[in-house]
Amino acid sequence: MLAYLQMRKLGVVRTGELTGPLRLNRAQERELFRRMANFSRMHADAVKGRAAGTELPHFKPWEFQWKDAEGPEVAPVERTHYLMTPYHCLQLALHNERRGRDFYREVSAANTDAEVKRLADQMAEEEQDHVLVLEAWLARTPEPQPDWDQDLDPPTVAD
Repeated sequence: MLAYLQMRKLGVVRTGELTGPLRLNRAQERELFRRMANFSRMHADAVKGRAAGTELPHFKPWEFQWKDAEGPEVAPVERTHYLMTPYHCLQLALHNERRGRDFYREVSAANTDAEVKRLADQMAEEEQDHVLVLEAWLARTPEPQPDWDQDLDPPTVAD
């Protein structure tokens, strides 16, 4: 449960960070990221409810170690682009949900404790539900044009 809560917290933070490049004129994509962050908040709240009465250890973010550099559902910044479309946003979210599902499947497979396995299986099933929702959403979303990232006046950074 602690891993789930950490993953959701990091997901909310990163999703918020990803809206930064979209602030100027990408309202539809920005709204999509906000909705995804809200889903993460809702799931974190649900897990907190499940954990009520259970003493979970408290870790500072830098004390919690993942297998990779960041949690399974944390979108890598390098996979974003300031002109990304809803299609790209959904692909990124789908990638993260699949990683989250696989993470819980690995937790279940690696544990002999029946309660840990039960919780991990339940969380993997929830992540699979998210995968199915995003796959359906992505199927209804138009693919971008081949030149979607072309910008004749790209932003520049001056120090």
